[in-house]
This record gives sequence, C-alpha cells and structure tokens, in this order.
Amino acid sequence: MIRRTVPALLIALLVAVGAAAARQAAPPPASTLAPLPEQGKTAVFAMYTLSRVHYRALPLDDELSSTIFDSYLKSLDSDRLFLLQADVEEFERHRYRLDDAIRNQALDAPFAMFNRYIERVGERTAHARALLREGFDFEVEERYDYDRTDVAWAASAEELDEIWRKRVKNDWLRLRLAGKRAPDIVDTLDKRYQRYADRIAEIDSEDVFQTFINAYAGAIEPHTSYLAPRSADAFEIQMSLSLEGIGAVLQRDDEYTLIRSVVPGGPADRAGLKPGDRIMAVGQDGEGPMVDVIGWRLDDTVALIRGPKDSTVRLDVVPVQASIDTRPTRMAIVRQRVKLEEQAAKKRVIEVDGDGVGRRIGVIELATFYQDFEARRRGEPDYRSATRDVAKLLAELREEGVDGVVLDLRNNGGGSLDEATELTGLFIDQGPVVQVRNAQGRVDVNRDRRPGRAWDGPLAVLVNRVSASASEIFAAAIQDYGRGLVIGEPTYGKGTVQNLISLDQLSGRDGARHGQLKFTTAQFFRINGGSTQVKGVTPDIQFPVSLDAEDYGEGTYDNALPWMQIDAAKYQAVADLSPLLAPLQARHRIRIAEDEEFRFWQEDIAEYRRQREERSVSLVERERRAERDRQEARRRAREARRAELGLADADAEPARGDDGLQADERGFAESVAAEERARRNNRPDALLVEASRILADAIALGNEDLRLAGLVPPRVEPAQAD
Repeated sequence: MIRRTVPALLIALLVAVGAAAARQAAPPPASTLAPLPEQGKTAVFAMYTLSRVHYRALPLDDELSSTIFDSYLKSLDSDRLFLLQADVEEFERHRYRLDDAIRNQALDAPFAMFNRYIERVGERTAHARALLREGFDFEVEERYDYDRTDVAWAASAEELDEIWRKRVKNDWLRLRLAGKRAPDIVDTLDKRYQRYADRIAEIDSEDVFQTFINAYAGAIEPHTSYLAPRSADAFEIQMSLSLEGIGAVLQRDDEYTLIRSVVPGGPADRAGLKPGDRIMAVGQDGEGPMVDVIGWRLDDTVALIRGPKDSTVRLDVVPVQASIDTRPTRMAIVRQRVKLEEQAAKKRVIEVDGDGVGRRIGVIELATFYQDFEARRRGEPDYRSATRDVAKLLAELREEGVDGVVLDLRNNGGGSLDEATELTGLFIDQGPVVQVRNAQGRVDVNRDRRPGRAWDGPLAVLVNRVSASASEIFAAAIQDYGRGLVIGEPTYGKGTVQNLISLDQLSGRDGARHGQLKFTTAQFFRINGGSTQVKGVTPDIQFPVSLDAEDYGEGTYDNALPWMQIDAAKYQAVADLSPLLAPLQARHRIRIAEDEEFRFWQEDIAEYRRQREERSVSLVERERRAERDRQEARRRAREARRAELGLADADAEPARGDDGLQADERGFAESVAAEERARRNNRPDALLVEASRILADAIALGNEDLRLAGLVPPRVEPAQAD
C-alpha cells in the first residue's frame, strides 16, 4: 500500500541535519569502494524517519544494530558460498557499532564488509574457472547440497573449494544432459563465471549503500525499504506505467545494450528501431558529445537515454541483421511521455456452461494497482490509473453483453491505497472500503463517495497466495459487502500501509539526490474490523493451496506486525452469500474431479512440493538421466492425454527440458524464440476457467440475495401488446 506524503514534523527535524556538513571520505584505493560524502547525510535522514515517524518506530541502538548486522550479512551471502568463518568472525566487531556508523555518518564498516565480499567472489569465480580444465567423473556417488541457507560458514578455503567443485560439476552435468559437448560446456561455463565476476566489478557505492540501508530498514519491518536514486526512478515508472523517454525496453547482451522491444507508436518505433538493434553510443541534444556505452551497466545506459519530454537523444545503432563491426547509424529521437501497456489492465471473454446454459464471462486481469501520482498532482485530466482503465473495460464488457465479470488479481502484489478504494467503488454504491489505523491509534475510514456502480452485475474475484496488499483490501471489501464471490487461495497477508517520501525534500538543498524511503506508517483493517495482516483473505470457494503459508507470505517474517482487530465500520452488506457456498462447493468438487486441466494443475502442485522438499541433487549421471527420463515420460503422457481430449494445439511445439543455460546465455534470438514458443504453447488457464464456471453456477442458482448482490442479472420483462 503506497501513499505519498512528507510529514511536516519530519521536514522540520531534518532540514537542520541536511544543512550540517557531512564527513568527508578520503579518496578510496582503486580496488575498493568507499562511501560518498552525501550518503552519510542520507543515512541520517533515514534514521530520523525510521526512529520517529515509522509505525513501529524503533530507536537506533545496540539491539537494533545487531539485527541490522545479521540482515546485512544475509544480504551479502545468503547461501554462504563466498565468505569464510574467519571473515564473519572479523566482522563481528561491527555488530554493535552499526548504529554509531549511521548516527555519525561514518559508513566505513559496512563498506569494508562489502569489499571483503567482492574479494571473496573474485577468488571463487577464479577457482570455478580453473576447475573447468580438470573435468569431472560422473560415476562417483556424491550429491550437491544446493540449499545452504542454514548451514555453518565454511571454516577454510579448502572447504569452500569442495563446495564449489560440486557446484561447478552440477552446472557441467546440466549442460551435458542437455546434449552439449565438453568443449562447448567449458566455453559456456567459463563465460558464465567470468560474467558473474564482471557484474560484481560493476557494483558501485550507490549499490553498496542501498544494500546496507535496506538491511537497516528491513530490520524494523519487512515492507520498509530504501530506494537509491536509480531504484527510485524505476519504482516511479512501475507505479505510473509511464516514462519520459524513447519507448523501448533494453537488455544487456555481453558487452552490448540492445533493443528488447519497442512500444508500438512510441518514439523508438517511429524512428525505426527494431528488436535486436545494438546501441553503441548515446548523445544529448543536437551538439552534445557521443558517449561510448559498450560494456556499460544497463541502468547507466538507460539513464543516458531517458530524459525530459520534447528533448532530443542521439543514438549510434548497429542494426540487428548487421555485423557488429558495421558502421553505426546515427538516429536523433525526440523523447515523449510513453505509456507502458504491459502491466495495464486487460480484458477477454470466456464462454462457459452453467446448468446447461451458455454464459459469457468477462475477465479483467489486473497485475498491479497503478496510478501516475505526479500527473494526478499536476491536475492532468488523462492521468493513468488502474481504476480508470478497469472502468473503461467494464463499459466495453457491458457492451459485449457478458453475463458476469471475474476480476483476476492473481499475482497482484498491490500498489496504491487510493486505487484500492476507488476500484472497489466501481462495484459498490458508496460506503466504507477500508479502515486505516495510524501509529497513535487513530482510525480513519477510506470511503467510496461516488454514487452508482460501474458494474452492478455478477462478480467474482480470483486470488492466490501472491495476491497482496491492495488486492486484499479489494477482495475483503467485496466479501464483507456480499457483493461478489472471492475464489482461489488464501492471500499473502500484507495489511500495512507505506508512505513514500523523497529524502531530497528533507535535505534543504536543491538538486540533491538522496533517493526515497518507503516506510510503514499505518495498518489497514477490513470494514468488519478484522485485519488481513498475516491471515490474509480466505476465499469463499477455495482451490488447493500451491504455496504454503510457512513458505510464502507475511507470516514468514519474524518481525511482521501481528494480527489484531478493531471495531467494525458502519456499513450495510448488500447480501448474505453464505447459503450459496455449499451448493457451489459441491458443484465445484464434482466438476474438477472430471476436469483434466485442473487435475494436471494439481499434479504440478504435487510435483513442486516433492521437489521443494529436496535439498540436494545427485551428481551421478545415470541417476540424473533416469530422473530426466521420468519427467519426459510424464510430459509425453500428459501431451498424449491432451491430444486425446482435443485440448492440444496443433501449432504448439513440444515442451523443452532443462537446457542448462541461464537467461542471459541464450542470446537475443533464442530468447525471442522461447517467448514465441511460450505464447503459442499457452495452455488453458484451468483456474480461471473454473472460477468462471463457479460464477456461472451462482448466476444459475438465483435467489433474492443473489439478485441484491448483483450475482443474478436483472430480469427483463417481455413487451406487452396494446
């Protein structure tokens, strides 16, 4: 849940701090990273915010310093593959001093820890590359323990050597099982480990500082975090679904930055840029120098290409079909505000059967509760908003004559609190939506104040374990009002509200770049007084659980806020749907017992759980081949069954097994081909189809409560002749 505010008290406290001189760090040696002068002040701004304004304001003392230490160490080497026990013992002297490091703007200790980590990564990658010259015996009975989150730190370099020998052997075996020859395997893995070392070498002071301050923020509460300037820019784009730039998605391919995709109709598209084109240099305006970006970090190249609307960026581009040695073509592109459609709300129509009657069910998929805060603040009439987009789609679905609507919030992790309230208002006729309790215990009620409903017909909300925050507010309100059915898995359990503030506003200086802080300021509650915190929303009709609460969700955090309850808000439910649930559940059980796609999904859950329980993998080739053959036989049997039932797509290609490669090793052409295969092989969404059938059942059952809830379309009386 995101709100954007800057508490006046906080500004008053921090402007004086921002005016104080920061400790001047000595120039670092060429091989080490050191804190920048401004970062000390940024740390103090974060300290004042987290210790005075946070919902769970904790003093920055030795106890919290110890927690920060453990969190920071985990963020550096969570799998304990690089650092030695001796390193950790040496770091222990900082355990109760990190609070002083922040308070005194003296960040040498966390930077020293990070520099040691970088040193160890260099040693490990060099060792891994050396192992490739020796080869491996795949008949030796041994296993690779890949889950190392709870093991002891390696006592010696020799112990880590053995761990990495098995890790590299496993990487080699995966490629071998995929049919790669030994020389190709050596080449692939050598580049992989070198690439990892290169990426580590690209880390800069901003990365280190963000990692450390996030360890501090996360030590207080799970959803509190620091966004360095680069990350803050990316978050702004994610929330607004728009940016000022050329309208292209970029990716790194070895040393080159290339065009991954272009926004249709955007500046890059109009200029003729194509997927796969490589950007060699970037220049600003008409006369600025061209900057060679070969070998640059992707985010640094992106920062050069983005810029204010109506400004010009020049690109030296080598077309996708040309040799890399081809003379680049220079393009001048005028930047514009570009809307990003990939995460925007989308609709489609599914036809299902309900009691022998064909029903057209409209589906709206909403991946996030987005809003362009800045455009709305500026009063722009066409600012981007999830609620606005969904309202348009509902109007279109009404014109298309759908019988009901399923709002698909699976994997929707939340977003804007205002959007959660306003989106609920599309389906209810005024009233409270969510209660918000601040740190002082005051409860405010966020209400829908607009009369009327954008959709008054049958409604279902589809959720899963990844549905969180704003998704839970919406689903809970629909459930409490009896306005529709909630279907799926119990949700994530995030019941907290975050404010996003710019630390630049707290510095008292123009042009500062201190980043942003996202911190928890309140807890939200259902209008019935309950909380979604930890417990989440329990669906009316439940599907089998794919992710267990102990593995994924708010309850997995040791420092999550506890569940609690407050008084209910004053609201009037439109209907009582509880009598409907038993017959719907009975029909659901009968149907899924005969639904092959649903059964396939349940089999996949069982297979996932089986693999999750394992913590190691055999390094014996014959055993791994047997496991691969088992998986392949399972896949073939499923495809044969699909074909027998008429579910197979004639144009679909056979699924491919593990190729042993990482995402950045497949190259641009292969990545595009894989995405195209996935698009063509898109299987029926058994859960969405079943949710639509459940809604169709509810429409078919029909009674007064369902009519009040909107689950039964209003009857149209036939015209009478005069």
